[in-house]
Amino acid sequence: MSARPTPLRGPGPQLRPVAPPGTVACPACARRVVAARWEETLGVCPACDHHARVPAATRAAQLADPGTLESVHTAVDDRDPLRFDDGVPYPERILAARAETGATEAVVTARGEVAGVPAVIMSMEFGFLGGSLGSVAGELFARACELAVAERRALLGVCVSGGARMQEGIVSLAQMARCTTGTSMLAAARLPYVAVLADPCFGGVTASFATQADVILAEPRARIGFAGGRVIEQAAHSKLPDGFQTAEFLLAHGMVDAVMPRHELRVGAGRVLRALTGAS
Repeated sequence: MSARPTPLRGPGPQLRPVAPPGTVACPACARRVVAARWEETLGVCPACDHHARVPAATRAAQLADPGTLESVHTAVDDRDPLRFDDGVPYPERILAARAETGATEAVVTARGEVAGVPAVIMSMEFGFLGGSLGSVAGELFARACELAVAERRALLGVCVSGGARMQEGIVSLAQMARCTTGTSMLAAARLPYVAVLADPCFGGVTASFATQADVILAEPRARIGFAGGRVIEQAAHSKLPDGFQTAEFLLAHGMVDAVMPRHELRVGAGRVLRALTGAS
């Protein structure tokens, strides 16, 4: 009997085992699931409960009340401040990511209602260069905050990222400050911001807007942190605790407010938004 393929677990894209047409292979346990059943479970494996990554647009649809979702298209010119070329010019990588994901950038914005509460939904696309935070992605997040303030809406953000976009160097790091101005605008306008941290959430996103929300939710077993575990171990010269940087570990240590399975997120986030807005 041949061994089951070992899935790739790490900040990069998950490699799914080959599955017959009409089925999806779980990236964690390789169990084959009928595609309709996979969609019904919102991309959560019914066998091992692995919460697989889903496209940003799908995330927004899962969280918004049915029939209320409206995409927001914001035009921001592409930027290549370093004229970065690692064998493939950076602009070509951007075009390839668009063709692969259907998203224009790593941040996707939409209007909608969540449990009846008007909201701007910001969802990150990990398939777009690892959900990395570049200058355009940072600008799109800031504009999502501006839209929420202008229309007096809450902000619901799904954060999934490998961190800063290396192709933009220091310009990418500056987006942490740019995004923080957006969350500050929401706070000044007394509008709620709820973040959902999904696997993985690392680097400059975790260090800025992912952890600046009024309430921070996380999916089960999501890996959340700044630097990777091996980097921290090498810097600290000590062994990290078991489960370090998982959502459950961070919940126990006060960094996140709740860990919710994906099928509970719409109701759970809606309950939080209604409480923060005083909606009846």
